[in-house]
Amino acid sequence: MVNITLPDGSVRSFDGPVTGTDVAGDISRSLAKAALAIKVNGALQDIYLPIGEDAGVEIITAKSTEGLDLLRHDAAHVLAEAVKELFPNTQVTIGPNIENGFYYDFARETPFTTEDLAVIEARMHEIVQRDEDIRREVWDRDEAVAFFESQGEAYKAEIIAGIPTGEEVGLYRQGDFIDLCRGPHLPSTGKLGKAFKLMSVAGAYWRGDSNNEMLTRIYGTAWANEKDLKDYLTRLEEAERRDHRRLGREMDLFHLQEEAPGAVFWHPKGWTLFQCMIDYMRRKQIQAGYQEVSTPEIMDKSLWEKSGHAEKFGENMYLTQTPDDRVYAVKPMNCPGHVQIFKQGIKSYRDLPCYLAEFGKVHRYEPSGALHGLMRVRAFTQDDAHIFCTEEQITDECVKASTLIHQIYNDFGFDRVVVKYSDRPEQRVGSDEVWDHAEAALMKALNAMQVEWSANPGEGAFYGPKLEFVLRDAIGRDWQCGTVQVDLNMPELLGATYVDADSRRKYPVMIHRALFGSLERFCGILIEHHAGHFPLWLSPLQIVVATITDDADDYARTVQEQLAAAGLRSELDLRNEKISYKVREHSVTKVPAIFVVGKREAEEGTVAIRRLGGKAQDVRSLDEAIAAFVEEAQNPLDR
Repeated sequence: MVNITLPDGSVRSFDGPVTGTDVAGDISRSLAKAALAIKVNGALQDIYLPIGEDAGVEIITAKSTEGLDLLRHDAAHVLAEAVKELFPNTQVTIGPNIENGFYYDFARETPFTTEDLAVIEARMHEIVQRDEDIRREVWDRDEAVAFFESQGEAYKAEIIAGIPTGEEVGLYRQGDFIDLCRGPHLPSTGKLGKAFKLMSVAGAYWRGDSNNEMLTRIYGTAWANEKDLKDYLTRLEEAERRDHRRLGREMDLFHLQEEAPGAVFWHPKGWTLFQCMIDYMRRKQIQAGYQEVSTPEIMDKSLWEKSGHAEKFGENMYLTQTPDDRVYAVKPMNCPGHVQIFKQGIKSYRDLPCYLAEFGKVHRYEPSGALHGLMRVRAFTQDDAHIFCTEEQITDECVKASTLIHQIYNDFGFDRVVVKYSDRPEQRVGSDEVWDHAEAALMKALNAMQVEWSANPGEGAFYGPKLEFVLRDAIGRDWQCGTVQVDLNMPELLGATYVDADSRRKYPVMIHRALFGSLERFCGILIEHHAGHFPLWLSPLQIVVATITDDADDYARTVQEQLAAAGLRSELDLRNEKISYKVREHSVTKVPAIFVVGKREAEEGTVAIRRLGGKAQDVRSLDEAIAAFVEEAQNPLDR
């Protein structure tokens, strides 16, 4: 007798060994049809493998995260089978599932192109239609190496040869195709369904090493059903429409160029947007009691060695040696500099908490392939702040920082924020006892915040645990931006102390706090979230005054002067072009409003207002229009 305990606590008994298929069928016919795999005592396994003793069992379907990952993994294997059938001389290497899809790397004398994808995808659908059984086989390692070598699959043979002697080698057979994999897999190719699509082709080095051969990587996406696939493709189209790099060009905000990889050239309008962000943040921080400071961009490498950054972060740091043989580092972060400011003069417990903030330019080396517009750069501005406090103040200060972050995101149009709790990473400084204390303190603060949160194990900073604030944009994408980190290590490493109530020297707690994180990256997120259509207070150019005829030029200048006097950012368009052309052109650059003026408006002292995205005109007196826009353009802090 085998007793199977289901997630709801119910128990089903069977006369002998039973498979996941049997268990699912015993529950319902529809579940048996939907079942993809099972969890046995928490371990994922193939649905057809026998269960010979009492166990807890969960049926995995495409509705679960594990089921969707399984579909995507099998889509990669079906892709490889299709490629081998169509292009037999191609070698297969590796093909995992990834976020939203899968990929497979292939070695081929002539790399694949996007033109090949339709043919390969059609063959994948044929393989799904065949509904080939997928079954696991256990092979001797040397036999497996010999088999793949005989098939001309040198890469697979190399992978298997690296498996320790005596370790089990699992291969999966589907039709005539055999691939190395730990599994589990779907019971048959038919379970994959139709909701997949090949997306793109890229180059990839074997084992990710640029010294190795270049392979062709085919990316695809796979979903539980065709509706989810369609929704995803629609989101991709929307993301393309919102791409901050394209909008940056159209709106004349910024550019990047090869002579300064990963560094931004801000144009006047983009710099205005950037400064609007800083001005807002500066006022918000002053209200919260922060003092703004500035620290050097280049400091002696020894400081970074003391702080632990050189050891843990050295490969991302820019170093330079001067003629006097001193080695300096361009700062990758602001923390050690803030500690140096805190150390000036004797600090008392009465001086705590001490809030130091900086809009500090930092530089970090990122691989060229990782750079992506404003989202991943090498030179960026951090809205860094460090709160020096006592251990008793940790909870209150973390709650205050969290509240501040939520308020700021809301003002910029983000109302969905999730917090992730990240504990100690493998590479870290400080003793386990110190980490225990820091993690407990941060968890206490997290519980006091009463916010939605999830665990992110092992992803803390090397000096302390952290909270990550993840915001969701207008099309459902998540972005990790702000952080709050409790650090009980760096003040001691850099010799920062305060005098407590008993006149003893103690190390302060250092809470690292970032609101936007990288201002450049947050700016890119803002552009995409609003699709370039910023709220009026953020828009770098708020109003264009456009003339219909030359007769209105003088009046247009008067309108623009009064807008400027009222603090509204505006420009004149006096070109000898049709007004429809002007409106269309300024709509492309996402100007929120156009004040159209002609002979009648000049005579009556009015403006015809055209809003971005609207077709109707709103005719108002100039004074009334200016008053309305001044009110609308108010900074959220003034409302």
